[in-house]
Amino acid sequence: MSEIKAETTHHHPLIISEPDVSDQQEKSHLKTQRLASLDIFRGLAVALMILVDHAGGDWPEISHAPWNGCNLADFVMPFFLFIVGVAIALALKRIPDRADAVKKVIFRTLKLLFWGILLQGGFSHAPDELTYGVDVRMIRLCGVLQRIALSYLLVSLVEIFTKDVQDKDQSVGRFSIFRLYCWHWLMAACVLVVYLALLYGTYVPDWQFTIINKDSADYGKVFNVTCGVRAKLNPPCNAVGYIDRKVLGINHMYHHPAWRRSKACTQDSPFEGPLRKDAPSWCHAPFEPEGLLSSVSSILSTIIGVHFGHVIIHTKGHLARLKQWVTMGFALLIFGLTLHFTNAIPLNKQLYTLSYVCVTSGAAALVFSAIYALV
Repeated sequence: MSEIKAETTHHHPLIISEPDVSDQQEKSHLKTQRLASLDIFRGLAVALMILVDHAGGDWPEISHAPWNGCNLADFVMPFFLFIVGVAIALALKRIPDRADAVKKVIFRTLKLLFWGILLQGGFSHAPDELTYGVDVRMIRLCGVLQRIALSYLLVSLVEIFTKDVQDKDQSVGRFSIFRLYCWHWLMAACVLVVYLALLYGTYVPDWQFTIINKDSADYGKVFNVTCGVRAKLNPPCNAVGYIDRKVLGINHMYHHPAWRRSKACTQDSPFEGPLRKDAPSWCHAPFEPEGLLSSVSSILSTIIGVHFGHVIIHTKGHLARLKQWVTMGFALLIFGLTLHFTNAIPLNKQLYTLSYVCVTSGAAALVFSAIYALV
């Protein structure tokens, strides 16, 4: 995905070079090059994912935060979404035929959905227990790849159907690039409005659930959770969990949420451990960290990444690119931290809050800028 059109008039040391071609050959064959800094950032994100998956249990400081807060593991998903956004801007500019581009995007989306359900449905981790196949009544429907698929599909379609109004070789200023890609930012505004309206406006009633794990001492026991509120961002009564329970069904949600490591749920916090005898009822409940409403908010991370790809396309100087990226990165980081420490909107990966979007996207921007400068 991370490919850009070759430029024969300038030397670009940050891009893996290929043999020079004439202007006519360049236009007819669309010779491409890899953006090395993006490939390295992608490899770094994969390495970070492996680290937190395998070492997070021993070092809870790098594992997912139980609820509010942001640990090292909480940067992995936004980093991938940011990388997807940059790649969208670079790759789709090379496909002149709109129908062909849509086919490629839909096909890749379906592959992501297929592998997401197959690998994260909850059964690939225990193949010995599949006596007569997969119980579709219990399969987990959401996951990391499904979230990436949603963001990739929607942002790619906007990129495809609005690219006729932009000139690929047109140089634009720092602020005019926002006007040039106004449809992307209009989509971001709509996503943010819908997310905030549902997050703070949805009424969450009391709810109950039954323990379905046959290995649990509480198997078959019914727990009740008291809510009857709106605009709450606590574990039991937030709109994100409520929408997932109503749409997905509680049996199709993740049954080992990070909140079980919170002090309210276990005495071993921040490590995993047995639930306290006096733990609130919601500590036993499933919760989907890659749920529907939080996935809507995650689209913002991809749109920010697309903007960084557009800067590569329209800004030719390396220093000029870095100035724009670093400025936006620090602006996002400062804004997100301000929202968190003023208690306006807490950092929360499970809910994918606005402050979390800003902090993680700002961090992605700065890390990518550093790699781009060092490569």
